[in-house]
Amino acid sequence: MIVADRVKSLETSIFDFGKVFLHPEIREMDVKNVLYAIVVGILLIARPDLAVSAELVMFEQDTCEWCEVWHEEVGVVYAKTDEARAAPLRRIDIFETRPADLKEVRRVQFTPTFVLMDEGREVGRILGYPGESFFWELLGQMLKKLPAESRRACLTPKQFIAQGEKTC
Repeated sequence: MIVADRVKSLETSIFDFGKVFLHPEIREMDVKNVLYAIVVGILLIARPDLAVSAELVMFEQDTCEWCEVWHEEVGVVYAKTDEARAAPLRRIDIFETRPADLKEVRRVQFTPTFVLMDEGREVGRILGYPGESFFWELLGQMLKKLPAESRRACLTPKQFIAQGEKTC
């Protein structure tokens, strides 16, 4: 529990700093979010094996109605989910030059197309947007295909601190 004590002490220090030096409208939760970001940064420097290697790449285009529906139904909450911790979202416009690290991904014709990548290789894809419940189910099935090392991101910083050296 030494780590937890140090984090609590650091949290108190940052919160006190925030009250003195930050804008008065910044809430206590904002200061705690900054703390957790710092802790995650420190953990990733100290333990690079905990870094997220998987990502969910969304291929889209400006005129895609189903992309817009996805953003309204799923996109607004995706970043706050366990799935996003395991595979953060990366958006790519199909009409722009494809980034070098995605050159090996098979051609994308339809939007949206979601491609789960892990260490540069395609794990699976979802063609189109089948609706919110089907999307989560299909994504969950793809995430189960990830190696255990790639799923370590399922812990929040708070959970990681509470478990000490344990991982997923």
